[in-house]
Amino acid sequence: MQANELEQSYLQVSNLSVRYGGVRAVDEISFSVGEGEIATIIGANGAGKSSTLMAISGLASSTGDIWFEGENIAQLSAVERVRRGIIQVPEGRRIFGRLTVLENLKLGAYSRKDTSSIDLEIKKVYDLFPILNERKNQKGGTLSGGEQQMLAIARGLLARPKLLLLDEPSLGLSPIYAQRIFSVIKLLASEGRTILLVEQNARAALKISGTAFCLEGGKISLSGDSKELANDERVMRVYLGG
Repeated sequence: MQANELEQSYLQVSNLSVRYGGVRAVDEISFSVGEGEIATIIGANGAGKSSTLMAISGLASSTGDIWFEGENIAQLSAVERVRRGIIQVPEGRRIFGRLTVLENLKLGAYSRKDTSSIDLEIKKVYDLFPILNERKNQKGGTLSGGEQQMLAIARGLLARPKLLLLDEPSLGLSPIYAQRIFSVIKLLASEGRTILLVEQNARAALKISGTAFCLEGGKISLSGDSKELANDERVMRVYLGG
């Protein structure tokens, strides 16, 4: 890969593979995401979507190259990738149910050295998700599913992500909560954050993203402009019910 190509691509994944035993969940895929862009990965269950995110964040062993801000981070630990600004909000929220909302948020900032600004940024996420301010002293496990998803995203934002990896953020949510989550994702991108989104609601994901990749059996079968893919006959038939 040429140096100028790396400079143009904020995130560049090259020949990425993930294996679980003898099963190859992700099979030598390559794609790039521009700075400040929302990119989405759609596909059926078991297509390799979550494995791709976990490989980028360092939570799954992989082969291939992962370039971020011009540096190959493929050999870095998950902790080092967090320090470089790669933050994953996992599927299933995985908040700390016995801790309060505020305690969960503060844990999101555990790796930061600039502790003086944490309170200000907690206020900012409260502005994004006012319900969390109302529930700040409530145990995370007592929140509704939508509120827990808001907390999971807010906790990720406290780590000051440069690249935010969102794994199925609308899964299991009511339409009202899902719409709120997608609105916040658009707002975050408008503020300059780079977002790679895995989402089972393909219609909503394609609507808010600029670029999309379709994964089938661990391989990218289609990729391109999200709006064009939303009108592609195959995508409409397989993912959009059209």
